[in-house]
Amino acid sequence: MSDAIVILPTYNEVDNIENMVDAIFSLEKKFHILVVDDNSPDGTHKKVNFLQITHRDNLFLLKREQKQGLGKAYLDGFSWALENKYEYVFEMDADFSHNPKDLIRLYNTCKNGGADLAIGSRYVKGINV
Repeated sequence: MSDAIVILPTYNEVDNIENMVDAIFSLEKKFHILVVDDNSPDGTHKKVNFLQITHRDNLFLLKREQKQGLGKAYLDGFSWALENKYEYVFEMDADFSHNPKDLIRLYNTCKNGGADLAIGSRYVKGINV
């Protein structure tokens, strides 16, 4: 069992999801993955079901029946992670707008650096949001 899980909310990410799953599972730190899919019309959840054959103990799917949005996907994912006793919970987009390799730095900042929260951002300079 891993102590860390990555939440990947998806909606029409069938073209990215396998590469993202492979990228995360190739890291030296073993993370689990929870895909929260909003019943993507492109069949993202079916692709995740197929990937679960190979990764049955570390890839999970929370399929919601309708599109409920990114914020609700993260809330549902965090609830699932807490119910399943993960100590470290990460969230990232499935479209590679976040670099999966950064998960190691974020994990180490909390696990070894004593931080209660670590935030990685693509927007370090000039953004006021």
